[in-house]
Amino acid sequence: MFSINIVGLGIGIASCLVITLYVIDELSYDKYNKKADEIVNVVFRAKINGEEIKEGAVMAPVGETLKQEFPEVLDATRIRSIGMPKVTVENQSYRDNKFAFVDANFFNVFTLPIIEGNPRSALQEPNTAVITKAESEKFFGVGDAIGKSFFLEGQEQPFRVTGIIEEVPQNSHFHFDIFASIEGLDEAKSTSWFGGDFFTYLLLKKGSNYKDLESKLAHLPEKYMGPMMQEAMGVSFDDFTKENKLGFRVFPLTDIHLYSDNSPYSQLEQGGDIKYVYIFSAIALFMLLIACINFMNLSTATAAKRAKEVGIRKVLGSNKNQLLYQFLSESFIATLIAMLFAAILVIVSLPYYNELSGKELQLDFLWEPFVVLALLLLTFFISLLAGGYPAFFLSSFKPITALKNKFIGGNNNKGVRSGLVVFQFVVSAGLILATLVVNQQMQYIQNKDIGYEREQLLVLRDAYLLGNDRDVLKNELLKNPKVTSITNSASIPAGSTDNYMSQVYVDGEFSRRMPVYNIDENYIQTMGMELVAGRNFSKQFGTDSTNVIINQTAAKVLGFGNDAIGKIVTDGGGDHKVVGVVKDFHFKSLHQSIDPLFLFYRPFGGLIIKANSADMSGLIADANTLWNGFGSDETFGYTLLDDSYRQTYVAEQKMGTVLNVFALLTILVACLGLFGLVTFTAEQRFKEIGIRKVLGSSVTEIMTMLSKDFLKLIFISFFIAFPLGYYLMKKWLESFAYRIEMQWWLFVLAALATLLIALGTIGWKSFKAATMNPIKALKDE
Repeated sequence: MFSINIVGLGIGIASCLVITLYVIDELSYDKYNKKADEIVNVVFRAKINGEEIKEGAVMAPVGETLKQEFPEVLDATRIRSIGMPKVTVENQSYRDNKFAFVDANFFNVFTLPIIEGNPRSALQEPNTAVITKAESEKFFGVGDAIGKSFFLEGQEQPFRVTGIIEEVPQNSHFHFDIFASIEGLDEAKSTSWFGGDFFTYLLLKKGSNYKDLESKLAHLPEKYMGPMMQEAMGVSFDDFTKENKLGFRVFPLTDIHLYSDNSPYSQLEQGGDIKYVYIFSAIALFMLLIACINFMNLSTATAAKRAKEVGIRKVLGSNKNQLLYQFLSESFIATLIAMLFAAILVIVSLPYYNELSGKELQLDFLWEPFVVLALLLLTFFISLLAGGYPAFFLSSFKPITALKNKFIGGNNNKGVRSGLVVFQFVVSAGLILATLVVNQQMQYIQNKDIGYEREQLLVLRDAYLLGNDRDVLKNELLKNPKVTSITNSASIPAGSTDNYMSQVYVDGEFSRRMPVYNIDENYIQTMGMELVAGRNFSKQFGTDSTNVIINQTAAKVLGFGNDAIGKIVTDGGGDHKVVGVVKDFHFKSLHQSIDPLFLFYRPFGGLIIKANSADMSGLIADANTLWNGFGSDETFGYTLLDDSYRQTYVAEQKMGTVLNVFALLTILVACLGLFGLVTFTAEQRFKEIGIRKVLGSSVTEIMTMLSKDFLKLIFISFFIAFPLGYYLMKKWLESFAYRIEMQWWLFVLAALATLLIALGTIGWKSFKAATMNPIKALKDE
């Protein structure tokens, strides 16, 4: 019993500690900034002709305008990310640096301590940059990098290094290697309120309520966008907003990681999700509760066996206080051993957990004073709960009663123990159901018809860097027997892609914004897409450069229905005739519905290669050899489209894996408690089992007798776990636009799995009790 108690409580506490590390890490994002509580992010929200627009970046003049209009705004700063451009240092080129243009006051708002340089003046001049220490050593070696220069692709003037900083903390919603001055960026000086890609942050006066500021932003669209709207579209702001909405919101900096609902294409990095914090917090709490319940259950259940010990100690002169001290001390020592066991488990398991979850959690947190204090308080609390019953109840026995072994207190708490067993299996069955639903949804995502073939597609995103040699590479690859077809496009339906929106008009009336794919005549064939009407692009038609192919959703949204071919649509590039309709395909996450899409004949960007062989590694090697043959200083890089697709759902996949692990641990801890209770029950009914065997009861009958009470409790737990599990998992599934329906068999499977695990636990101990020698049970004590 002692070892079961220690192992169960240790696993429960260790699981709780690991999950707590995860939760605290998720909640700590951006809090390293000294002014974190005063920084907010300005975002743009709109609903235009049914299109929900959720932009994390706003127009260039927004920040400065808010600073001038509202006294509570002390400062405003911007980030303009340009991805990972080519950086050249002394004839050596790099494409692995995350690059951003920022305002000169950036380091006054954000706490990114500069190792070298002056944070107030480092970025005041054009073509200056602050880089991380790692980039400094990579570019210039160990030594002083201040004053040294590098070149950015597409710019003639070099950038001068004016500051060195440490790496951006891991728990930040952005990570850049190079921060360049925005002073030399022409688009940063734009006064247009109709376009922009600037992530804008405000520094508020201490004590200001961001909600109060947000309520004051309602007039901004009419004041600044209205006149431009009238000029560009010929429509007044009042008329436009009769059926449409425009506005700005502000997000606290520390909420961005977990609460941001920006479009995936309009955020600096993929954030977390508060739902997962809630889910894993609940699992941590339940794991700890179940472990503590087991500990208390087994401690109180076995207390009856110590009745004679209490009687003898009292006869020998022990008083009540001495007995209290003994029982509580024993409970404290047992709990302390479990705590030490839990700490060992955390130290051993944390690297594996980091690998599963993709986190970089550190053990340093466990040695924080408040954590050590919390663990000590938890140790005392569990000790008191587990040892309190035997300490206060048994110590009050009269010696004669105890020595006659007439104590029946073990049965008095049967109802309480039964309720706690039900609670344990409500959690266990619920977690099994949740695991099944998550795995089913992940399988659905992987197997769903997404409108294109993602297998055996090799993507060379950077092929355009070869210049004219890109077409030579394409032609050489087409000679390879492993290749079926090749398309030239930067538009990729999974992973990183060239992405922009176009303002679309039909019959002179603004319809809505639509994403655009620039493709060639081989794109639809190579991607395995299907045309449902009209024709594909072809070099035989000289006018295809002005034509357009749309998807089914676009035909529906634009009101064309099944009669889209030949219709005229207009955007900033002029009039376009619809020549084809492609079957809807998922070019965004399955969390989102399929949007309307335009496909133009504008070959651009890299190459997407369709292989006719499963030997993808051989094809990659062949492409690499050809690439190197051009003598380019550009590094060969590739992705497999199937891998990019899976990466889209990496958060859900990691959640599913971690959920599987903790579901198994929860079930293990619950079964340890069940095993202990069955053991205790068998010991209590030791003589009864012996008498039944003498009277002819079979092993099966005795096992049934010992098991039926526990099985009843498990069935009761199903009636609580499954309705609750259905409600919670339905809420989780609602975050996917395309999802499974929870079928009845999932509940049956969860019930069977729980029953089999419980029966295995109960059956083994029951079998041992049922097959014992009855002579031992009937001996006189």
